[in-house]
Amino acid sequence: MIALDATYSLGRNLSGVGVYSREILFGLAQSHPREKFHFYYRTHRILRSLRDSLPPNASRRVLRGVPRGAIFHALNQRVDERARRTVVTFHDLFVMTGEYSSPEFRERFKQQARQAAERSDLIIAISQFTARQVEELLGVEPSRIRVIHHGTRLPAGAPSEQRQNLILTVGAIQKRKNIARLVGAFERTPPGWRLAIAGAANGYGAAEQLSAIEKSPRRADIDVLGYVSDEQLQSLYSRAGIFAFPSLDEGFGMPVLDAMAHGIPVVASNRSAIPEVTGDAALLIDPENADELGEAVHRLTSDPALREDLARRGGDRARQLTWEAAVERTWAVYQEL
Repeated sequence: MIALDATYSLGRNLSGVGVYSREILFGLAQSHPREKFHFYYRTHRILRSLRDSLPPNASRRVLRGVPRGAIFHALNQRVDERARRTVVTFHDLFVMTGEYSSPEFRERFKQQARQAAERSDLIIAISQFTARQVEELLGVEPSRIRVIHHGTRLPAGAPSEQRQNLILTVGAIQKRKNIARLVGAFERTPPGWRLAIAGAANGYGAAEQLSAIEKSPRRADIDVLGYVSDEQLQSLYSRAGIFAFPSLDEGFGMPVLDAMAHGIPVVASNRSAIPEVTGDAALLIDPENADELGEAVHRLTSDPALREDLARRGGDRARQLTWEAAVERTWAVYQEL
């Protein structure tokens, strides 16, 4: 019996953690049909979980006290009670290293992260970058850490050839996503190009980023879409000519991998986990250097051969990182215990 914290797999507007949770939960149940799984939900989510149809070999439980099972997997760096054997996934620790949240939230986050590390037998980090942070900031021995990258799902058929003069970025509007500098870079593109920003405008420091959009001389060419459905996102991925992701800090950067899977040339940050995700398949820039970002975006808009090359390399890179592989590597961690 395997127990997992399924709390974060619910919601209309799933973040990267939510997507990860669903892929691991349902992927494990499907690939190991003879195993029994308990999907645990915290009390404030248990009623909402009733809308979710679970796999035949999974049952729901309320997460209160010590979870039952040979192994408990906490999917989002929170462990309230140590189980018989415990695995925890760490996604990022940027709250501890940057001004991306309120002081109150930062303090709660630190305490929760330390407790999760202390109460776990093995730790899954979603990137080498996050693994180093877990080691250095939480004092965890490297021997307890396993790196398992996120994955992506390759779209059916060949990448779209109906590309438009559209620059796309995906993610909640917040200080960390560096939207204001991206808007400045977009202002250097030729007439006829548009910028689409897909993501809820509710992140820390969103007001400053939204102000940069409203004040832009190219405001009429910028679409602030809010959180979009899966269908809308797939449409954007099929039409975008360039994907831009100048984030200041990422534990992984799932939208970058998804964009490469859809054959979109990528310009992205040269820091945190992003170079680890892209390999040599993206144009990497210093996200705090507005001129460098602007030059890179302008270069991509004016060089179709470069866009084609990056799109090809991005597709090759995406095929190396799949959710099926992430699920099986997670199962291997369970077998270790």
